[in-house]
Amino acid sequence: MSRRPESYALISPSTEDEWTSYHRIRRTILFERRGQFGVYDPNRPDEQKPGNFPKLLVCDSYHVGVVRIDLAGDVAYLRRVAIDEPWQRQGLGRVLLTLAESFAIEHGARRMESSVAADAVAFYTKCGYRSRQSDPGRLDTHMIKDLA
Repeated sequence: MSRRPESYALISPSTEDEWTSYHRIRRTILFERRGQFGVYDPNRPDEQKPGNFPKLLVCDSYHVGVVRIDLAGDVAYLRRVAIDEPWQRQGLGRVLLTLAESFAIEHGARRMESSVAADAVAFYTKCGYRSRQSDPGRLDTHMIKDLA
């Protein structure tokens, strides 16, 4: 991908269009593409909870990815990370994680954590995350990265 780094931004959705994109990407990529139809709730209280920060990755004027960053002391939790399908496999997942990590550091986080789907473990490993023991029977892998 030949885009300049300054063409990316991780923003807090504020307009109706931005919120629509945020929820559409989450619903389609994280739920419907995994066979879970009709279960996504855009009105979950966690989206507006203090310390939780919904973010939309913007590339030029396109809404290309989402993440929610939940801050708890010196730990930041990545929730529901997704890149929209037309933009996948172009390095934007790495851009999103880098910007999320910068946001977390600016807000005092020293460690990132995320529960990662099995098909994303290799990607997170390449981005410097390591696996931590997960509860037996879980389908996801708990991953962490020290920031400081």
